[in-house]
Amino acid sequence: MRTMKHFIPLGALFTVPALPALAAEEGQGEGFMGGLAYAASDPVTFVAFLALVVFLLIAARMGAFKTILGGLDARSSAIAAELEEARNLRERAAEALALAERRQQDADKEAEAMIDQAKADAKQIMAEARKDIADRMVRREALAESRIARAETEATEQVRRAAADAAISAARRILSEDTGVDQFESAAREIDRALS
Repeated sequence: MRTMKHFIPLGALFTVPALPALAAEEGQGEGFMGGLAYAASDPVTFVAFLALVVFLLIAARMGAFKTILGGLDARSSAIAAELEEARNLRERAAEALALAERRQQDADKEAEAMIDQAKADAKQIMAEARKDIADRMVRREALAESRIARAETEATEQVRRAAADAAISAARRILSEDTGVDQFESAAREIDRALS
C-alpha cells in the first residue's frame, strides 16, 4: 500500500513549510495571497487546507475527476442526443405540417373544381330543360293548331253534307209533290230554307 507521501506532489511539500513565513511577510493582506497567508498562520485553517489538498490529491489519484468528467461528458452526450432527437422531431413535425397544408390546399382546389363543375352542370341542365319545354310548347301548339284545322275541316264537311242532304231531300219532296209548280224554283226555295 502506498503511503501519503506518494500522493502529495513535491511542490506542495516545499510550499507548506514556507507558508508561515509568507504569512508573516504579507501581514494579513487582501486577495488570494492574503487568504493563503491567513490560512498558513491559523493552525486550524492550515490543517483544514492541508486536508482539502490531500483529499483532492487522493481523489485525483483514484480517478474521481475522470469519473466526474466522464459523467459530465455522458450527461453532455445525452443532452446532445436529446437535442438532436428534438431537432429531428421538429423537422418531422414541420414536414408533416407542410404535407397537411399541401393536402388542405389540394382539397380546397378539388372542392372549388367540384363546385364549378356542379354550377356548369346545373346551367347546362337548365338550358336543356328550357329548350325541352320550348320544344314541347311548339309541338303542343302545332298539335292544337292541327286539331283545330281538322275540326274546322270536319265541321265544314259536316255543314256541306248537311246542306247536300237537305237539298237532296228538298228536291225529292218537291218532285214527289206538285208537278204543276216550277220544280226548279221550288227546289231552290227549299234549299234556301234548309241552308238558313
